[in-house]
Amino acid sequence: MLELEVVTPYRQVLHTQVESVIVPATDGYLGIMSNHAPLVCGLAIGVLHYGPAHGAKQRLALSGGFLEVTDNKVTVLADTAELAEEIDVLRAQEAKRRAEHRLRTRAANIDYVRAELALKRAMARLQAVGVEEEDQRHPLHDRNAGH
Repeated sequence: MLELEVVTPYRQVLHTQVESVIVPATDGYLGIMSNHAPLVCGLAIGVLHYGPAHGAKQRLALSGGFLEVTDNKVTVLADTAELAEEIDVLRAQEAKRRAEHRLRTRAANIDYVRAELALKRAMARLQAVGVEEEDQRHPLHDRNAGH
């Protein structure tokens, strides 16, 4: 078993025991199970999956941060983190629509990097609640897991 703790600058989001954690690392998705080697890495905007080693996992949306793995403890220091049940789907859909509109607009006053980050955050929120499909290409995606 792993001890999983997810914290932001403002609160402890999650502290639980799990068999498996899959995180959106800056270089792609990374799976962690018991007795994983010590590790520190950066996290990207995306969805963190946690729960049993096989089968359906719970999800939360992350907007970047850092991960540390030591002695079967996984600590996520996130910029922001939202459990699926905390996410306002309508608000996330509206944020996605606004970001997509900004990216399609060819105006000089549009900050495209900011709009792209807003789109990624909105999509992560929608993926965490299952409204938006996740990227099926990452190697840890288990199509039979029902997550």
